[in-house]
Amino acid sequence: MSYFVSLNPLNLLNALPGCIAQGLIWGIMALGVYVTFRLLDFADLTVDGSFATGGAITVMLTLSGLPIPVALLIAVIAGMAAGTVTGLLHTALGIPPILAGILTQIALYSVNLHIMGMAANQAISVQKYDLLISLMNVSKAILVGSLFAAILIAVLYWYFGTEQGSSIRATGCNQAMSKANGININFTKVLALALSNGIVCLGGGLMAQYQGFADINMGRGSIVIGLAAVIIGEVFGDALLRKHMNFAFRLIFVVLGGVIYYIVVGIVLWLKLNSNDLKLFTAIIVAVFLAVPYLQSRRKSSFARTAKASAAALKALNNKEVQ
Repeated sequence: MSYFVSLNPLNLLNALPGCIAQGLIWGIMALGVYVTFRLLDFADLTVDGSFATGGAITVMLTLSGLPIPVALLIAVIAGMAAGTVTGLLHTALGIPPILAGILTQIALYSVNLHIMGMAANQAISVQKYDLLISLMNVSKAILVGSLFAAILIAVLYWYFGTEQGSSIRATGCNQAMSKANGININFTKVLALALSNGIVCLGGGLMAQYQGFADINMGRGSIVIGLAAVIIGEVFGDALLRKHMNFAFRLIFVVLGGVIYYIVVGIVLWLKLNSNDLKLFTAIIVAVFLAVPYLQSRRKSSFARTAKASAAALKALNNKEVQ
């Protein structure tokens, strides 16, 4: 009984703004995962390394005196370079997608250490630098995170409506047909991976500012969180909008999926469950939301088969009565 008494709802309410702010940042990162996972149908594990790369570059360039926007831009370019390496490993050398991502991810661990001067982490203070986003001002963090997400969604919506963006989507849908129609599928794969990891590095740069430091392990598990945001967003979007779930809404719900995920994490922490089990809870959450569409489709197909069998039986009975 004392356990439930100690669960003060006000503590959860006070923690919600911080969960929303972090969720928006991870939602931005999840947009990068969405590009490869859903649009390209490419399981890219580079994300765990490139997220930390974005944070490391943003912090180190800011410490060296560069303005934050310039540091973020360079971080995005570095992420695009990392994605390009993964793409070339796959397209030029024939390495399977998962292994190509793992190889780049492993290489980025050493690269990130060199970027941070062989230190495991580097701190940056909001008191000394004019950071765009910080946990010291959560309201501003939510505003800035929402603004970045809105601009990014608008740009992605426009880009994937162009001929080049449509060729990426076509490659993900059917590589053989895309190639037959004259699309250079190797180029579109490399381009999509570069774009994806550029967005992931942007998320890493924002996260490093928000938490006040870059860490060599800050990207560990990023792909799982990104997938969780994508899947949770799709499940909620399909449930709320159904047939009206177009591409723009899918992008919006990916970001909302990141927010929902971190609210769930906040609830887990509020319930005073062991924080060391957070990865376990993450895996369970992702598994549940992955299973929901499958179970729904099975239920619908089972209902359709039952209805069809009932109609056939009724028709046979009517024919027998006529005879």
